[in-house]
Amino acid sequence: MIDTAMLSDFIVEAKAATYVGGGVPRPPCRLGAHDIGYFSGDWRYLDSYFGGTDFAGQEVVWFAGEPVWAMNYFGCVVASDLIDGRAAGTVIKAALSAMYREGRFLGGMEFNHPFGRYVDRSEGGCERFSGHEYIMVAGRKAYVLDYRGGLVTP
Repeated sequence: MIDTAMLSDFIVEAKAATYVGGGVPRPPCRLGAHDIGYFSGDWRYLDSYFGGTDFAGQEVVWFAGEPVWAMNYFGCVVASDLIDGRAAGTVIKAALSAMYREGRFLGGMEFNHPFGRYVDRSEGGCERFSGHEYIMVAGRKAYVLDYRGGLVTP
């Protein structure tokens, strides 16, 4: 059985070092994908996604060569008159950086940024969870993303 506290700590470390931390892209494992990964000891993390402003992807964690955790997500700009992909990415990176500094990747989060207000709501824990993040601009949802994931077993 995987130690979920260690897993959660690794996920936070990996997420902070990759998308949010400007990690180095890896050669894609699937045609047309954008991949970014992180390694530490027996732990390996890969975030592989398709698209740009509208995107879908999957994150996977392996321990000692075995997949132990995965998350999938789909996000998009829903009000291009209020925000574009670049501004949404700026807000998300700032908000997630603050969350990761708290040592977590799940749970309620609200973050004010000049480009909009980031809100994240999730249910569950590292073992099994689902959530929804969005950016509010001028009282409207301008960007949305849904995610879900948890432990995977052979």
